[in-house]
Amino acid sequence: MLEELFQNVYAKFQLHFYREIFTRFQNREASLTTVECFAMQAIQALGSPTVNEFAHFMRISPPNAAYKVNSLVKKGYARKVQSQSDKREYHLEVTQKYLDYYDISYSYVKAVSERIKKRFSPEDLERFTEMLGVIGDELMPEVDIARVEA
Repeated sequence: MLEELFQNVYAKFQLHFYREIFTRFQNREASLTTVECFAMQAIQALGSPTVNEFAHFMRISPPNAAYKVNSLVKKGYARKVQSQSDKREYHLEVTQKYLDYYDISYSYVKAVSERIKKRFSPEDLERFTEMLGVIGDELMPEVDIARVEA
């Protein structure tokens, strides 16, 4: 039962995002491929990784990662920012163009969060928030976005 409910919520977030993407780009060509969209979501979640950190996390070769990143930079969704501490190193950042694109997903998360706040008591909300924190911090060790190792 828990698995089915969790999968249902996850699927609804995904489907809402996909529907909005298709609706907004129905009359024009989408400028991000599906794989590029996934790559951008990873870059944003990793919080300014280097190309090597991105490659390591995604389990792809550094040359393959560099190729994908260069395409994203060329399209204006990502930028490379030179490290202040090591001038040979560049960190990846998302651009406003991507943030505008990503807002399709984030705005729905925000709307659902507001509905949760209105629907549940402060005690239930506090417990739910605590549970989400435990799920993200402890129960999903395979996806540790706080610690990216190259």
